[in-house]
Formats: sequence, structure tokens, C-alpha cells
Amino acid sequence: MIVVPLKEGENIERALKKFKRKFEKTGVVKELRERQAFTKPSIKKREQKKKAIYVQQIQQNEE
Repeated sequence: MIVVPLKEGENIERALKKFKRKFEKTGVVKELRERQAFTKPSIKKREQKKKAIYVQQIQQNEE
């Protein structure tokens, strides 16, 4: 369970923003979307390779 402690007089919008950030970090929504449809392991590996290549290209461009 996600708990967001509020300080005295803290804005409710700020607390809601903290809650949303914490909820996003847990990855619940992402996992639910993944589980909606089965993806073959070979497709998962292909996606990981594509992501790794993309990240590597970005890092090389920075240098």
C-alpha cells in the first residue's frame, strides 16, 4: 500500500502528485498492460535487443 504523509498545511495537489509518482514507480499499470495479451519469449528478446541497440546509439552520440 502506498502511503503519502501530509505535512501541516500542505497543498492537496502536491500530495496527489507525490502519490501519482510513487504509483508510477511501482509499475502496476505497466504490468497490467503487459498481462492483457501473451507475448512470445522470442518477441520479448527482440524488443530487448532493439532497446539495447537504441540506448547504445544514444550513448555513442553523446561521446
